Parts: sequence; C-alpha cells; structure tokens
Amino acid sequence: MDLLENAVQPYAWGSRTAIAALRGAPVPSPGPEAELWMGAHPGAPSHLVRGGVRLSLAEAIARAPVVELGQRALAEHGARLPFLLKVLAAERPLSLQAHPDARQAREGFDREEAAGIPRDAPQRNYRDPWPKPELICALGPFDALCGFRPAAEALALFEALRAPELAPAVERLRGRPGSDGLREAFTWLATLPAAAREPLAAATAAGAARAASADGPGADALSWTARLGATYPGDPGVAAALLLRLVHLEAGEALYLPAGSLHAYLHGVGVEIMASSDNVLRGGLTPKHVDVPELLRVLCFGAEPVPLVLARESPGGELVYPTPARQFELSRIDLSARPFEAAVRGPEILLCTEGAAQAEGAGQRLALPRGASAFVPAATGRYALEGEGVVFRAALPREPP
Repeated sequence: MDLLENAVQPYAWGSRTAIAALRGAPVPSPGPEAELWMGAHPGAPSHLVRGGVRLSLAEAIARAPVVELGQRALAEHGARLPFLLKVLAAERPLSLQAHPDARQAREGFDREEAAGIPRDAPQRNYRDPWPKPELICALGPFDALCGFRPAAEALALFEALRAPELAPAVERLRGRPGSDGLREAFTWLATLPAAAREPLAAATAAGAARAASADGPGADALSWTARLGATYPGDPGVAAALLLRLVHLEAGEALYLPAGSLHAYLHGVGVEIMASSDNVLRGGLTPKHVDVPELLRVLCFGAEPVPLVLARESPGGELVYPTPARQFELSRIDLSARPFEAAVRGPEILLCTEGAAQAEGAGQRLALPRGASAFVPAATGRYALEGEGVVFRAALPREPP
C-alpha cells in the first residue's frame, strides 16, 4: 500500500476553503481549488514513493500491471487504472455538459486523431477513447442540474418569466410536447446568433428573479437561474438551465450520471468517482469550447426522473453506492462503528474525509489522517481499516454488472 501525493486542479469555479481545509493547508488558499485528483490519469497522475524513488501511479502500473491491477482489471480494462477518484468543490456553477458512451468516445477520438487535432487543443472534444460515467456523493448540501425535466414543467417556467425574447423556445415547447420539444428548444438556445445571446440571457435572469420572488412553483429553479445570469452574463445556457431538473443532495446522498445526461454541478463539495476519462462536451455556462452539433449527437432528451443512488449496507458495514458502471464502485466506511476488513477485487484507492484511520495489509501499516489517500495494489490480497474516521473506498464493482 502506498500513500498518494495528489494534484489539485485550480479551475476558476473552485473553492478557496473546502479542499484546503480537507488537506490541512492554510485557509483560504491563494487561489481557487476545484478538484483533488486521485488516480493515474495522464492529465494529473498521483505520485507515490517506493524504495526512495518518487514515481507516478501510472509509472508504477506500467512497471508491474499484474501486481498493481490484478488479472480481472487487466482482462476487462487493459493495463490502466479504470477509475479516477476526486474531491470536487464547486463555489461557482460548472458548465452545462455531457459525456459520451463507449462507442461515441472511440469514434470521436479516432475522428479527431485522424484530423490531426492536438490532444491538448482547446477545441478538442475527445482527449481519450474512453467513456465517462460518473457518480457524485455529497459531503454536505450539494445542488446540481441533471437531466431534462418534463416539457410541460419547462414550459411553465419559461412562461413565468414573461420574456418576449424567449417566445421561440416557448413555441417549440408548446408545439412539440415531450422530448422533441425539449430537443428543439435546447437546440434553438444553444445555436443562437452571438448578437442575440446577451439580451436573451439578461431578460431570462431578470424574469427569473421577478418570478422567484413570488415564491410559487419552481421558485428554487428560478432563483438559481437568476444566479446563473449574474455569473455567466450573455450565456444562453442561463435559459437552457430551466430545461433541466434541479437536484439537491444532503451529506451521504449520491447521484449517478450515465452517458448522454446533460448536467451542471452548481454548488457544494462531494467525492466524485468516474471512469478515467477527460471527455467533456459542453453546452453553455462556460467560456470554454462549445461544440453544439457534437453535443446533440450524444444527448439523451428523455425526461425520466433522476433517481438518487441509494446506498446499501454490505455485511462488513460498508455503505455501497451501486451503479451500472463497469469501471468503478464507490463505498463509504464509518470506522467509528467498527473496524473494517476487505479482500481486494483489484486496484483500490482509499480516501479519509473525516477523523483519522489506519490501514494495515501486506505487512504494512499506513496512517490516514483527514485528507490523506492511499493506493492499494491488487496483490495486497486483504487489508484492514481501524480508527475514528470516515473512509471512501474506490474499487472495481464486486460483481460485473
């Protein structure tokens, strides 16, 4: 087992307190800290020290893939860590975005490779050939937009704004109820000419502020729309946000985002796990590259409810968040109730988010204070955790879905 040194991503929407406090660093941090990455993703791999030599987790895996990953992970995912664990701290809303499925990711990656687009180019959509399903587990109150709301609900919200600038979207929702109306309304908003975007976003934000003050149906969604207008002036994503469901999580609640689900995290701190990919297709609320035709290729416009992922308790006292993802499983272990023992199923990452813990296995004993994380190679076999802390466990699913 190895303690990990992890990279912090300083995206502009990040918090200056949450990740710094978790790591025991000075608060506030000098700049925004948005994501703490734990894994072997080439964009920001974790590092470890073995035999006095510092190397990346990706290098360690490349040197001994069977030892680090195990036969199951190698057979299913190749010689790469299939998941990426993060702590995400959103002080400001993230972009409207969606992720491709496995086929779309491979086709998009191959297409952009053939076109000679550098992988780090701002206009690149597919930086790797992998899908990116993800799950977020809140560490406190957490707000997000996720999935399309029923067209009738979206229409009622748009009408409440009483903004003539939104008349074309209202007509589309009225004339084509269901997913077709949602697709047409979103497409119209996302493809607005540049000259029309600022007046539409301003009218949407002003109308949402007025309607939210009446404290009627949809007041929370309208209030968030007004806040988005202040954060992203001139962005048509301010209006597009009203097409999506507003989801609120409390600590310990989780949300799973499959491929094609349009979403935006609005505010809060959570532990996020995903397939190890950086493929993001954006649709608004961002100064970054937006490729509407490509986004429309992957979006799902169904208005099915977005269910929370209900944790189930395993016999060992582990709270497991089950998903259909093949690449990962996230669980939460509260050591104040009892110690924990596990047999590894492949590579794992452990993250202590509260109190302190000790991990023991393969003749080693590691201290895991709050904010510390460790990599558990597949060859470890079994390990134990004890202490008074809360530990999140990232691993392969216990049974292939």
